[in-house]
Amino acid sequence: MAESSNKMASLIALLFEARTRAHILHLQTKSFSTHSALGSYYGDLVGLADSLAEAYQGREGIINSYPKITLDSSDPVKLVEQVRTWIDKNRKGCCDYSEIQNIIDEVQDLNNSTLYKLKNLF
Repeated sequence: MAESSNKMASLIALLFEARTRAHILHLQTKSFSTHSALGSYYGDLVGLADSLAEAYQGREGIINSYPKITLDSSDPVKLVEQVRTWIDKNRKGCCDYSEIQNIIDEVQDLNNSTLYKLKNLF
């Protein structure tokens, strides 16, 4: 598997793991604002991850192997920050196609707006 395919597989796996962790935290919180912010986050994240995977595979072919990713955070802010930081550090290694980078930008936009809601709206 090429390096960019490995990075993209890692990114997609990260997004699906973040979606699952966010959903669990959404169900566990006693804060309505956190519940709402995480509900929007996991709901939007799964669609973006799917769009990203399909767009990439339309260009490069099927990704046959995904790594196991574990995000172990009981803090919603830290969870979303982990995702954003990973993307900041690794996105250039995923691919050079602008249309696919635009989907990654949408994920970062979702991360940023979710962090705003989690940090400022209670």
